[in-house]
Amino acid sequence: MDAVEDLVTAANDALTGYLLVPLLAIAGLWFTFRVRGMQFRSGRTMLRVLFDSRSGAGEGVSSFQAFCISLASRVGTGNIAGVAIALALGGPGAIFWMWVMALLGMATAFVEATLAQIYKQPHHDGTFRGGPAYYMQRGLGARPMGIVFAICLIFTFGVAFQMVQANTISQVLANGHGVAPMWSAVILVVLTGVIIFGGLKAIARVTEIVAPAMALLYFLLAVGVLIIHITAVPDAFMQIIKGAFGLDPALAGVGGGMVAALMNGVKRGMFSNEAGMGSAPNAAATATTSHPAHQGIIQAAGVFVDTIVVCTATAVMILLAAPGVYTPGVTTKDDAGAALTQSALASSLGDWVVPVMTVLIFVFAFSSVLGNTTYAEINVDFLRGGRIGDVVLRLVVVASVFVGALTSLSFVWSLADVAMTFMAVINLIALFLLGKYAVAALGDLERHRADPVKARYVLDELPSRPRGIVDGVWPEDGPDVTDTAGVTGPTGEGRETPRRRG
Repeated sequence: MDAVEDLVTAANDALTGYLLVPLLAIAGLWFTFRVRGMQFRSGRTMLRVLFDSRSGAGEGVSSFQAFCISLASRVGTGNIAGVAIALALGGPGAIFWMWVMALLGMATAFVEATLAQIYKQPHHDGTFRGGPAYYMQRGLGARPMGIVFAICLIFTFGVAFQMVQANTISQVLANGHGVAPMWSAVILVVLTGVIIFGGLKAIARVTEIVAPAMALLYFLLAVGVLIIHITAVPDAFMQIIKGAFGLDPALAGVGGGMVAALMNGVKRGMFSNEAGMGSAPNAAATATTSHPAHQGIIQAAGVFVDTIVVCTATAVMILLAAPGVYTPGVTTKDDAGAALTQSALASSLGDWVVPVMTVLIFVFAFSSVLGNTTYAEINVDFLRGGRIGDVVLRLVVVASVFVGALTSLSFVWSLADVAMTFMAVINLIALFLLGKYAVAALGDLERHRADPVKARYVLDELPSRPRGIVDGVWPEDGPDVTDTAGVTGPTGEGRETPRRRG
């Protein structure tokens, strides 16, 4: 087992360092340039679209529900265990590079989510399906490419990441409350099975409530730590800045050299915010909305919430912990994970917070299990697995949760990293080829500056119509097509789009 783990780790380091990190950086810079820094200048539009996105879905999934599904997957162990591991392996400077990847990644997230909306297709349950596999098939005419991506995603999110989430829950319950891993595995199997066999709409209903509430509570705990240690906050942020560029001699060794900070910040940031990975677009495509750029903007906001807000909260709590809880260059990967975050918070706020953190970590990780299942299920549909395929997938998810709760943390993280790398590379290739259509959609949205929330995506008004769009999903021309709810909806097997003649 040790030999296998060493092989997986070596492969992961090589793939990430020489392939994925450069591709992600190039993609973030390129798309930031193409959308003219949308993530830095569209804050007001982001808020307007987000707050207006809870309504108008009818029988489908609202934009806000789709956002919460992706947020549930994003805000999980990557924000709690992943940040702790980044600090252990890369020192405080790793957090700076997580910020950089998030800010650049917001543009990439916008592009992939917008493309997922453009190329979505109706589903028999009244919702939509879409994502990278779909835009590879329809936009590029490359179904084989979509099949490879779908297989990678199903393994990554249906198996590997499910094991990561279950492992985190098991570790926290064992370390904080003495719960045997076997009992954790049994509890997770029961809870997971009950919810995921209810289908996508059941998952959407649960995550719409749970994801925002838990993120807010976690943020409030972080604010409490900041208030208690307010005089030490500037020093914590200086550790992050200095560590990022190797400027602190105390962090120049194993824990915080610039290369270690960069590599671990990028890797853990990518796992956390998922920008460019091709996962969140699967949730983005399920939304019923009047313009694809709406969902792109919302998903970009999700990257900001995930990394700039939640990951930073975790990092600061650990850096402000009592002496001995975390020491750069001394604390190892084996000492990190969710348990380190939990110990850091308890050192600042007291032991009363341990059960609160246990609940938070459990909900974060379990909501990620639900979000990951949605991603995998959408790609099973792409492979035409049908209802039988969905049932098989759900059984595989339940089994993965069970095994993950009993498996070592180190191996699970390494396995997830390798699977994620293959998936992200395939998706990034498609984004470079199709990104112009997402950029055009943003330009179309920005024509409605007076009220971008009410903007409609009308094909005949576009300077260049994307190839391969499913008939009936988007209106062909403005005067002839209206929707009484102000949004497009599934046609054919879904609901009819009301039409009137001008």
